[in-house]
Amino acid sequence: MPNPVKVISPFELGGNDPFPIGDYGQRLLAQGDSWFSIGAIPPFKTTNVLDELQLRRWAVAVNCAAPGAVLRRMTDTVRAPQFVNLLRGNLAWRWSAILVSGGGNDLIEAIGAPPSAPRAQRLLLTPAERGAAGDAASYLSDEGWQTFSTYLGAVFAGLLDLRDSGINQQTPLLLHNYALLRPRPAPAGAGFGPWLQPALVDFEVPDNVWLAIGELLMKKLGQLLLDLAAQRVLAHPGAGAIQIIDSQAANLVLADAGSAGASGDWANEIHPTRDGYAKVAASWTLALDALPDPA
Repeated sequence: MPNPVKVISPFELGGNDPFPIGDYGQRLLAQGDSWFSIGAIPPFKTTNVLDELQLRRWAVAVNCAAPGAVLRRMTDTVRAPQFVNLLRGNLAWRWSAILVSGGGNDLIEAIGAPPSAPRAQRLLLTPAERGAAGDAASYLSDEGWQTFSTYLGAVFAGLLDLRDSGINQQTPLLLHNYALLRPRPAPAGAGFGPWLQPALVDFEVPDNVWLAIGELLMKKLGQLLLDLAAQRVLAHPGAGAIQIIDSQAANLVLADAGSAGASGDWANEIHPTRDGYAKVAASWTLALDALPDPA
């Protein structure tokens, strides 16, 4: 029978009555963005991947994630001291796996660059630059994507360097791509989003290509993560495995065009509903259940 994962905060490991983490057969360290934490205001409007996880072993996940976090801040010793300490510091455990949800907010931050920014510093082309209408790729800046790829590659390497510098060098690290989505005017709450749709409006992108652009961006980000993982494994063959969970294979039902609230498997523009997260979590379950039992 599948067992729900017990999700706790890092603070529950300290104090006079610390959580009995050693009682669990699978101990997971999680870091990430809103797909691992809060994706709606109020929070009960949806859940997250970790809350929907069910595994064959009794498992606990120590969750350091926070909504809006970009990958470069997830391993910052100032901004994320609990995660760093639990990974390689004096509070470190030898974890069964390290789970990371990252890259999505970095992409959102990049796509938010205004039309006035240099071409190499934004992901979208201005109307003058793109000329006649074409496919989704014709709306994207190749120079900007190269800048983004270089940035994310450096941050990704920093994350793996951190893992490989302590007792968790051999611990598998699992990340994920993001499900294909439709840009739309659907915020997570007052003042929180939408994220992609405003940028497309600013760059005067016709709404009949919004879906294709949203899907292309998620596919490009997913391929970038796969490429970075393959390059890292090639350069460091003795370190722990790196796996990219395919959220896109979950085939989430797209939201309706122009919808401003929950629609399909989406609670808002970039966060799935509970059912959507459950579909994504099923892919994580397969990967985590396949890990060997603790020695």
